[in-house]
Amino acid sequence: MRVIRASARAAFRRAAPALLGHLAVRLLGLAVLARWAHLQHHGVWTTLATSWDSHWYLGIADHGYDHELGTRLNHNNLAFFPLYPAVIKAVAAVTPGSRASVGLVVAVLCSSAAAWGIFAVGDRLYGRRAGTVLAVLWGALPVGAVQWMGYTESLFTALAAWSLYCVLTGRWVAAGALASLAGLTRPTGIAVAAAVALTALAALWRGGFARRPLAGALLAPLGWFGFVAWVGARLGRWDGYFAVQRLWTNEWDGGADTLRELRTLLVYDRSPALFLVVVSLVLILAGVLFLLCLADRQPPVLLVFSGVLLLVVLGSGGVYFPRARFLVPGFPLLLPLAVALARARRHVAVLMLGAAALSSAWLGAYMLLVWPGPP
Repeated sequence: MRVIRASARAAFRRAAPALLGHLAVRLLGLAVLARWAHLQHHGVWTTLATSWDSHWYLGIADHGYDHELGTRLNHNNLAFFPLYPAVIKAVAAVTPGSRASVGLVVAVLCSSAAAWGIFAVGDRLYGRRAGTVLAVLWGALPVGAVQWMGYTESLFTALAAWSLYCVLTGRWVAAGALASLAGLTRPTGIAVAAAVALTALAALWRGGFARRPLAGALLAPLGWFGFVAWVGARLGRWDGYFAVQRLWTNEWDGGADTLRELRTLLVYDRSPALFLVVVSLVLILAGVLFLLCLADRQPPVLLVFSGVLLLVVLGSGGVYFPRARFLVPGFPLLLPLAVALARARRHVAVLMLGAAALSSAWLGAYMLLVWPGPP
């Protein structure tokens, strides 16, 4: 037991600069948001805890899921995965405060857990400095404000990061279990499941039969497929979950809709909305960074995760504005930037990270207080 505690303390001390850096970036974003909200006479807590998708998760925690498919667009709550509202309900049952407050606290704590997992991946592959820069860059994403909202991005990223780290360190059962939980958190949990399962099967192919990789491969997809199957059973049709997604105008079209939106916003629209321009640039940059990840020969588990995540996000039709948020968990895409900054001179790295933090703070406040739609 003493050995475990000593190991945990050593791991925390090693990750401390990354955690403090991530915390500083998000506190800066909160300060800018609070000042902007004060000037516009908005409440910060309401904006972060109960707006847009937060309302849906809180509704599930309060009343459960719909029993019928219905015909109303953007209305059926079976489109939202269950782990986050289940955590809110469970924690709120044993703690004071409203479920909205609990949801926000859970998201904030999970963002730190995610930053730690992101650091752990970067540290293992490229060293402590690169891991620290990677965690700070993740906190300074253009839509990084969602990390401290009543949304699922922080919980999902934490589960994904630690699952990928477990694969890198050969902890197959833990990787599969965490991937299964990620699959209960967001639709893109299929990316974590694919990364863990395919990497585990590749290990079995190379090294022969072994129980732990096989267990990891079998566990990884259970969460995602389990929820999709449960929705089908609840609605009495095998494609129930996908029917719900169609009611949210969300179907996979191979990227045709994404290309149309990019062309319209960046070529034909003479006065595109700033937020949509930012989303478009994030999508383009994500594609470029994935090519750099391929060139860097990242470990297969990271490439599969990032690749499937991009396929799901870029290949889906329907609503365009949340695409940058959907890519928040794709932290391996930031590794080429993190490695480059880690190798740069200290003042260059500090300047670039500072600029990223300031732009993230401003864009986060703009996204939540000026942009009229959901983030």
